[in-house]
Amino acid sequence: MGRPVALVTGARRGIGKAIALELAKAGFDIAVNDVQASTELDDVVVMLRDLGVKAIPSIADLSNIDSHDQWLATVEKELGALDCLVNNAGVSVMSRGDLLDVTPESYDRCLHINTRGTFFLMQAFAKAALKRDSDPNAHPRSIITITSSNAVAASPARSEYCVSKAGLSMATTLFSLRLAEEGISVYEVQPGFIETEMTAPSKSRYDALMAGGLTAIQRWGRPEDVAVAVRSLATGSLPYSVGQAIRVDGGLLVNKY
Repeated sequence: MGRPVALVTGARRGIGKAIALELAKAGFDIAVNDVQASTELDDVVVMLRDLGVKAIPSIADLSNIDSHDQWLATVEKELGALDCLVNNAGVSVMSRGDLLDVTPESYDRCLHINTRGTFFLMQAFAKAALKRDSDPNAHPRSIITITSSNAVAASPARSEYCVSKAGLSMATTLFSLRLAEEGISVYEVQPGFIETEMTAPSKSRYDALMAGGLTAIQRWGRPEDVAVAVRSLATGSLPYSVGQAIRVDGGLLVNKY
């Protein structure tokens, strides 16, 4: 049996990059995706190959659902049958502000990429996987979707992002039910405050809130914190779990007073 194969979307930097590196350490061959070629993505490929696995850049636009079948087929032609899809790619709002000022353009962008694009990529992955004969001795097959604590916790200044992640959370639950008996585990990971370039503009604000008890663990999360959770799921460490969201948020969403 060869090495398992994973596709990680949005893997140029941040959480996606950390996930790709962690899965490589677990023995996966990796396709790292971004919407366009870049030296950053090429550097990630080099880092993965230095860990002794096969790795390729995978340039594709998640929102272009007509390309999904060919995208997955290209990855499988180069690396072999996919065992794991990690849905990490996504966008934030075009600008924070009053809920009453949200533009259709920003709303549609979040929903088009975060929710619609990921939904149909999960569908394409599942259809391709189900065409293959199931092998009881094969590596665990999984779909792991990175949503957000904002799938649950409302943030009015980023309303369209919240809506997109809440929809994606439900989509993940639906796929988990549909595929449970097909031998494909579907999981959701909800990161809280993770220190990345995307969250940098909010850092000073949330530093103070964390110090005041907003999170039980009073520090920002690291991309590696999310990556370790994904590795556990991708390697089959929770085989009897269906539909639960795994929180990586330092206790942000725990009810407390």
